Amino acid sequence: MDIKQKKALVFGGTSGIGLATVKQLSELGAEVTAIGRDINKVTHVPDNVTLKACDVLDKEALEALFLECGPIDILVSAATGGSRAIGPFAEMDMEAYQASFAKLWGYTHVVRYGLEQLSDSGAIVLVSGTPARYCNPGQIAISSVGGAVEAFVRGVAKEIKPKRINTVSPGLIDTPMVALEGEARDAHYQKLTAKNLIPRAGLPDEVAQGIIFAIQNDFVTGTTIDVDGGLLLS
Repeated sequence: MDIKQKKALVFGGTSGIGLATVKQLSELGAEVTAIGRDINKVTHVPDNVTLKACDVLDKEALEALFLECGPIDILVSAATGGSRAIGPFAEMDMEAYQASFAKLWGYTHVVRYGLEQLSDSGAIVLVSGTPARYCNPGQIAISSVGGAVEAFVRGVAKEIKPKRINTVSPGLIDTPMVALEGEARDAHYQKLTAKNLIPRAGLPDEVAQGIIFAIQNDFVTGTTIDVDGGLLLS
């Protein structure tokens, strides 16, 4: 796909990986709508970027948004959809575990209603994460959700052809989701990535490059693209 002059919607597009994707799509000449729950996070956007507020768990608001913005060519979701339960499964609050799947419901809502406005040559990209296939102790909720997202994409790809859908799976990425600052932040990432093949945290721009690849390459669908510094092999 030639991205120039294509119409793109990016959910979770006001921070982190989503915002990096918005900027790269903009630079490639797309007409981009960046969507988040709080659009005040972003103070400046290029002329070809529009900001809109929407909660991916609000189905009625999503339907209205797609009707307003459609038709579209590119649909990306990096929206987290809520919190994640962390810790040993045997000690887990099951309501918190169930609530972790808000990310999956957000993604399925975006795809379900977005398909109605997506061109036949259009592309969808969702963001999962390495815990889907590399689950450390305490990550079972994150892993379960990520695995469900990747299975969803593989299944849906067969149903929506010639439209395409893929997943990009980041490793540990330096994003605003980590509240630490300065030396504490550096030490946090150094500790967690010390054994990785590429021993550092990734950058949102590096993940966004993977998303752009999935959009541009018309011969890729139903798969997961890893941008993880070799974490799966570490």
